Amino acid sequence: MIEVLDAGPQALVQDLGRPGLAAIGVGRSGAADRAALRLGNRLLGNDEGAAGVEILLGGFAARVGRDLLVALTGAPAPATVDGRPVGHHAHVRLRRGQELRLGPPPTGLRTYLCVRGGITVPPVLGSRSTDVLSGIGPEPLEKGAELPVGPEPEEFPPIDFAPVATLPTGLVTLRAISGPHAEHAVDPRALATARWVASGRTDRVGMRLEGAALEVAEGAGSLPSEGLTRGAIQLPPGGEPVVFLADHPVTGGYPVIAVLRDADVDRAAQVRPGQPVRITL
Repeated sequence: MIEVLDAGPQALVQDLGRPGLAAIGVGRSGAADRAALRLGNRLLGNDEGAAGVEILLGGFAARVGRDLLVALTGAPAPATVDGRPVGHHAHVRLRRGQELRLGPPPTGLRTYLCVRGGITVPPVLGSRSTDVLSGIGPEPLEKGAELPVGPEPEEFPPIDFAPVATLPTGLVTLRAISGPHAEHAVDPRALATARWVASGRTDRVGMRLEGAALEVAEGAGSLPSEGLTRGAIQLPPGGEPVVFLADHPVTGGYPVIAVLRDADVDRAAQVRPGQPVRITL
């Protein structure tokens, strides 16, 4: 078991989600930064979709009940084991009874704690992910929560660290393609020419962009509800675009004027409120 001593602002169990259930109203969910979770699992020799802990803005602490090999990826939260600093994107050996603590990361939003063997809380609809919009999956972690760890894979991981570029503190560029309702903006190119800032109203559901509001074409308000995908950029009547992230609703009725490229959805999940954002088309 891993015993949670402090969950920080938010700590969730996440894997790669529950795909293929949108027809019954269940979104995929899963890790907001899938690339970070996959990297942590590869470092440990796990299946790439093994469940880990997604930690928002640090403040997390845990004690391990047996010897474990772990890896930290994503936002570079300062980490210590019994007060000794340890690195990210590399193997960290924890001995029984030791405590791992994370401070607030200087860049990025979400840090991933991956464990060799994976977190093995009971799955819900085939996934161990917590969907904060629907409430499906494990409860958000709190002090005193105990997380079971699965058996170690038979093969030992082939590498023990991975070089990873530092997350930016300034402008973040997100690549997108034109969406199915691009014509519902008076100037479809304005999304790419305007200056945007990530709003404080950003969570796992989506990131609202603040800036010069886009003008909506006359008569182009609400549409019949259609399926939504991760990375869709929706244009509400107020003109401030919303970029949908991991826990987005399965349907929506506002125009989707663009869609982020898949890899850039992971980058969007690490954008902090107040950080400047540029969309390229």
